[in-house]
Parts: sequence; C-alpha cells; structure tokens
Amino acid sequence: MIALLWGAGLAALIAIAARRVRALSPDGAVAAFVVGTIIFGAGGLRAALVLLAFFVPSSLLTRVGRDRKRAVLGEESPTARNAWQVLANGGVAALCAAGAFVWGGPFAAAFAGAIAAASADTWATELGTLSRRPPISIMTFRPVPTGFSGGITPLGTAASVAGALSVAIVAWLLRLAPLPAVATAGVAGALLDSLVGASLQARNWCPACARESESSLHHCGTRTIPRRGIAWLQNDGVNVTATLCGALVAAALAR
Repeated sequence: MIALLWGAGLAALIAIAARRVRALSPDGAVAAFVVGTIIFGAGGLRAALVLLAFFVPSSLLTRVGRDRKRAVLGEESPTARNAWQVLANGGVAALCAAGAFVWGGPFAAAFAGAIAAASADTWATELGTLSRRPPISIMTFRPVPTGFSGGITPLGTAASVAGALSVAIVAWLLRLAPLPAVATAGVAGALLDSLVGASLQARNWCPACARESESSLHHCGTRTIPRRGIAWLQNDGVNVTATLCGALVAAALAR
C-alpha cells in the first residue's frame, strides 16, 4: 500500500508538471497519472527512471523543429499527448510492471522493452519528419509524402536506434534488464510499427486537398473518405502493437 501511495504521489507530480508545460492534454494527464501510478507503484524508482528516460526526451523532441514540421505536414501537429496516446505508449508497459511485481521473471525486461519501443518510434517520428531527404515506403521502397505511416528515412532510422538505446542504457545501468535485449526490442517494435502502418493501418482520403489522412476529419475541415487498411486500426492501435512487440522481444532475449 505504501508503494502504491508513493507511486500515485510521484505520478501526480509528473502529470501536473507535464500538463503545465502542455506536454499532456487534460485527459492525457489523467491517463498518465493512472499509468504512472501502476508503473511507479509496482516497479519503484527504477521503473520510474526508465519511464522518464522515454517521456522527458520524447516531450522535448516533439517541440524540435515545430515550425518546419507544421510546414512540411501541411497542418499543425499537436504537441500535447491525449489519453489514447498515453495509453497506447504506456499501457503495455504498465501491465508488464504489474506482472513483474506479482510474478517477477521476464516481466521486468518486458517492461523496459515496451518503453524502448515507444521511445524508438517517437524519436523516429519526431526527427525523421525533419529529414531533408524524402521518405520511402518500408514496404515498396518508393517515395512517399513526409509523415506517411510506414515512411522511413536514414535520419529517422538512426533516431529510432538512438531512442531505443537511450532507454536500454538506463535500464541496464539500473540492472533492470540487459542492454542488448532492450535495445533490440526497441528497434524491433519501431520496425513493426512502420510495417503495420504501411500495410494495415486505416488510411482515409481528403477529396478537398486530394491527400491521404489518418483522421476522419482532415485539418482543412473536410470529412475524409475511408480508402484502405483496417478501419479500426488507427495510429494508437499501431503503437500498442509496437510496444507489445518490444515487450515480447525483450522478454525472450533476456531469458
């Protein structure tokens, strides 16, 4: 009970701080409090530091090159993470942290692997968008628009590795999980994210802008038309897939 109260207090402080700097939306702050309470309460200080190794750099990278991202994407990218985004990136990790508390074993590595995958994907997205070189599809290797799900660039790929390593190094220094296992898991999760995003993620079409979109309402205000992919598989669902992959790979390699 004391650990849970400690976790809730720390999660509340971080959620409030993140909300004050607009890194989280109001519902995102609530979701972060819930996820943080589970992770901090079950995993203690080590789990808290691993989570912060993802959250702090990722929040800062969201703000890097904001004007260029807005110009390239043709819309204003939100900087505040909402509840679904928080749960998509941290939900699997929270379940793994709870599993490590109850059963131990490979769940600690799975927790770090899930966080590493979220970090790798976020770094790849935020820095890859700034690439001067047009992205290519991971499926067809043909050029695709910047911001297109499944599009990759050398800069984004390097950023993905760096994002995974940033979490893996922290987890290793804290003796939570082996560095190679967590780093590999993070890159694997980000790679799967790109593959699923390019092949299965729902993709709509804006008739007014003649441009593909991931949302049902384009930034121009026009309602989009479903074009391809699985209707219910949106970006948050792809992120869940990536973090689950990271958790499974890390658990398997850490045995």
